[in-house]
Order: sequence, then C-alpha cells, then structure tokens
Amino acid sequence: MYNQKSISERLAEGINIVVLGLLALVMLFPFYYIFAVSFTSYEEYATKELILWPGRWVSDAYTYILASKEFIHSIGVTIYITVVGSLVNLILTATMAYAITRNIWGQRVYLFLVLFTFIFSAGMIPTYLIVKATGLINSYWALIIPGAINSFNLIVIRQFFLNIPSELNEAALIDGANDLQIFSKIVVPLSKPAFAAFGLFYAVGHWNTYFAAILYLNDPSKWTVQVILRQIVILNDTTNSLASAARDAARQANQPPGETIGMAAILLATLPILILYPFLQKHFAKGVMLGSVKG
Repeated sequence: MYNQKSISERLAEGINIVVLGLLALVMLFPFYYIFAVSFTSYEEYATKELILWPGRWVSDAYTYILASKEFIHSIGVTIYITVVGSLVNLILTATMAYAITRNIWGQRVYLFLVLFTFIFSAGMIPTYLIVKATGLINSYWALIIPGAINSFNLIVIRQFFLNIPSELNEAALIDGANDLQIFSKIVVPLSKPAFAAFGLFYAVGHWNTYFAAILYLNDPSKWTVQVILRQIVILNDTTNSLASAARDAARQANQPPGETIGMAAILLATLPILILYPFLQKHFAKGVMLGSVKG
C-alpha cells in the first residue's frame, strides 16, 4: 500500500511538472517571439510567416528607438510616476492600515468604508469630475492621487499588522513609546516582506498606466511609455492606410521596419519590471501569505 501510494505521488508530481512546464512555455513564447522579431531584418520578416530564430541578427530597431527623444522621455516619465506613486501608495496604505488596527474611535466605521469602496466604485465619470474639480488635469498627480490607497491591499496589510505579536507593542508602550514610534521602529521593520510584495503590485500598476494617462494628460510631452507604445502600434497597423504610407516612407529613408520597432519598444518597456521582480521574489509569496491568514 505504501509503495502504491509513493508511485501515485510520483506520477502526480510528474504530471504537474509537465503541465506547468507546458503552461510556462505558452506564457514565455510571446516574449521570445517579440525578442526574435525585434532583431529581425525587414526582408526576413516580410518573407517568413513565423520567426523562431533570425537568420541575420540586426539591432537597427533598438538603435532607432534609443535615439528617439519621445520614447526616452516617456520612459523617464513612467519611472518618475512609478517611483513616486509607489512610495505614496505604500506610505498612505501602511499608515491607514496601522491606524485601523489600533483601538481608536470609529474604527469599525473606517473599516466599513474601506470595505464599501472595495465592493463599489464611483466609476469613470465621477472620478474624472473630481480630478478636474481639484485641478489635477494634465498633472502627474492625477495618475497617483485617485488610486493612492487600494482597498484590497490595505485589508491584507492590516491583517499582516494584526499578525505581529501584541507583546512587542505592549513592551514598547511600557517603555514610553507612542504610536508613531511603534509604527516606525517596530511595525515597519517587521513588515518588509509585505511592503516588498505590495510595493511590486503598486509599481506594476503605475508602470502599466495607460487609460488614466490618456484621460487626464492632455500634453503629449507628459505621456507615459504605454501611451507611446499605443502610438507606435497604431502607426504599424496594417489596416491603416496612413500607417502603410508611413511605413513606405520609412523604408525609402532606410529606417527599420515599423514592426520590428514596435517589438523592440515593447521589450524595452517590459524589461525594467522583469529585472525588478527577481529581487523581490523572495519576499513576494511570504508577504502575501502572511497577510492572508491570521496565526
């Protein structure tokens, strides 16, 4: 019986490895295809239906994009919004989550309001009217302030704070520490896994800011990299006659084909998050799981 169970477990483990491996290949293939096409010459791209390995590696698309002031500027704008926005998100989310863990007046009311916004949202038009009324139109803060606190993240971080042994807080209170000192010297150092995990959530959200940038930013010089990518995709749309004329003109000017430029731009825009994730991966699962179950 024991040997039969062991064989079953090994078989199940093997099936899991095969299935997960296939799923990983399916998810990674688009990235590999983008990588391969971005280094492909126009002649090869035009003659082959599927490119798995470029016959001749060319980096003209990357040279062209990195020489584009608009794309480089949009990367800088996106980095600024991601860094500043993530810091604002973490600070406001953590301080509010800590506040509603304390025995304060109206604690249940505040928690109910957080849960209410988690289930119901005002919608796009009321949010736009509020942003306009507060004078944030065409400002980077319009991409940060409306979503400064995510209700789900706040609830999980609050639960994470509740998992911290109460004896630490009581000992600090006996030593004369106030709530601000307890939060900064005890809670924050013990919550680094949670901050790393949800900081990554917030950072990815800001890095992928697209619709809000189109909605609130009227100045093209303030557009994020995702909006610039949209412009590149539109110019490379094969159903667009203006795009076809633009590609013909670019070909005559010996510029890289628009398709490879678009693939290279997508890869460059995705690369920073791909580089950042491995450094936070060890805190990622720990930060989420510790805040989801109270021990």
